Amino acid sequence: MLEIWLYSMLSVFLVSIISLIGVFTLAIKDSTLTKILLYFVSFSAGALLGDAFIHLLPDAVESGFTVQISLAILFGILFSFVVEKVVHWRHCHIPVSKDHPHTFAYMNLFGDGVHNFIDGLIIGASYIASIPVGIATTLAVIFHEIPQEIGDFGVLLHGGFGKRKALFMNFLTALTAVLGTAAALLIGNMRGSNPYLLAFAVGTFIYIAATDLIPELHRSNVCEGFSKTALIQLIFLVLGIAVMLSLLLIE
Repeated sequence: MLEIWLYSMLSVFLVSIISLIGVFTLAIKDSTLTKILLYFVSFSAGALLGDAFIHLLPDAVESGFTVQISLAILFGILFSFVVEKVVHWRHCHIPVSKDHPHTFAYMNLFGDGVHNFIDGLIIGASYIASIPVGIATTLAVIFHEIPQEIGDFGVLLHGGFGKRKALFMNFLTALTAVLGTAAALLIGNMRGSNPYLLAFAVGTFIYIAATDLIPELHRSNVCEGFSKTALIQLIFLVLGIAVMLSLLLIE
């Protein structure tokens, strides 16, 4: 169990470090950054779906695919829906004022903290299943966190934070993932609880990929049909799945 704790905590710390990536985007042109992020979103969607169906779900149903497992997956989807509603609450209809951008930024921090806590839960539950599954899930979370943390950094700058404070606050909320991992490891010690944690993770990953990331790809070239950009997006999407599939070799 000590080995699982060490792997889990190291992984969640690496994920938290991603929150500092915003500083590297300041020297990149907006047009270039947008293009890079778009392909990374494609890769991230593939990695999340690949991890959900190739690693997490098989381990969750190892003892049988029960109604309880299905309900845990659905709970993951519904819970993600509620969390996203809370995050989107920051896009309220209060007229923009001198103080309102700060409210916007603090609400973003709250939503990001909840999201990171869930990421920590997923990482901890994955390592209880097995170390290879934990590594695969950590990579999937990292791929997803990069575009998200860049976006969060931009929100904080827009909300009136200085660069240093924005980086510090972003990193602080990222540390809630450590609490999530610790909670998962403690809960996972309870007899028979881990399959449901893994099923919850499956629902969460499916929700993020299907409702957040893939629709973003459609919005980027809605009038172009299946263009060159769409083809590249598909390639990166398949590549993300392929990376998760290739990790089976280390199991």
